[in-house]
Amino acid sequence: MSIGNDPAFPAPTPAQQALQRLRQFVATQVVGQDRLIERMLTALLADGHILVEGAPGLAKTRAINVLSRGIEGDFHRVQFTPDLLPADLTGTEIYRPQDGSFHFQQGPLFHNLVLADEINRSPAKVQSALLEAMAERQITVGRVTYKLPELFLVMATQNPIEQEGTYPLPEAQLDRFMLYVRIGYPEAQHEREILKLVRGEAKRTGTGAARSPAFEPVGQAVLFQAREEVLEVYMAESLEHYLLQLVLATREPGVYGADFARWLQYGASPRATIALDRCARARAWLDGRDFVTPEDIQGIAPDVLRHRLILAYEAEAEGVTADRLIGELLRHVAVP
Repeated sequence: MSIGNDPAFPAPTPAQQALQRLRQFVATQVVGQDRLIERMLTALLADGHILVEGAPGLAKTRAINVLSRGIEGDFHRVQFTPDLLPADLTGTEIYRPQDGSFHFQQGPLFHNLVLADEINRSPAKVQSALLEAMAERQITVGRVTYKLPELFLVMATQNPIEQEGTYPLPEAQLDRFMLYVRIGYPEAQHEREILKLVRGEAKRTGTGAARSPAFEPVGQAVLFQAREEVLEVYMAESLEHYLLQLVLATREPGVYGADFARWLQYGASPRATIALDRCARARAWLDGRDFVTPEDIQGIAPDVLRHRLILAYEAEAEGVTADRLIGELLRHVAVP
């Protein structure tokens, strides 16, 4: 039975067809990172930002670069370093000696997609500048506030290997990221495909051919239409209650056992509730459904919650991670 004839999978809308083509295009250029691709599209549809953690060489930069080529938007990469200044992100006032006036020169944050590479290498002042942009979709220079583009997504990366000379992200900024995704190495079969892809690109580049197959970029109007359709995805009242109970369980962990109460110091904020709701709807929409299932909520919950939980000392002493704690909560909170 085709998806269009299955009641559970209604005929895809033009926006869904466009996003599926985009998904397939990115997958042909970024091999072995299907989960990362899905999470990037989820963040794009849910109008949120994404933090990605993984070892060097796992196609994090390539993924967001390819995604930018697949949509009708501009892209900029910023390498975060300890000597980075807020003006390097926001822009600065440039003096014009010919007329004695100042002109504002826009910084990288005025692009649609921004890659904050190795974000934890920048100091607090830079973090605060990025925080305003992510939370308020605006930047302030002096006494003037400038609006950022309506389509605005920050993808930040962290290197889990090197910790020397890094600045841990404050909880307030972590909470602004809708998703915190951890990625690993590709499997052997995917590694072979990567070799073929890179060799093919090298040959095409050597002959002057295009580096990637022809693809009609998805327009911003289509993306905004997709976001409206995601908001219309149906979520049963029982599932909404289940979603709320998952978040509330992080704030009142003692209800589910003494261990939870010892392990958790602070739970997730209301932003987690909003993110879990929007991401679950986006996940269902990407799968071609017009309703949310418990699996949609459970599948996205770790990426929504892991960076919003502050573990107690007892949890760290016993080797309990946020992922393990979330897994335990998913097993204890009753599914409707």
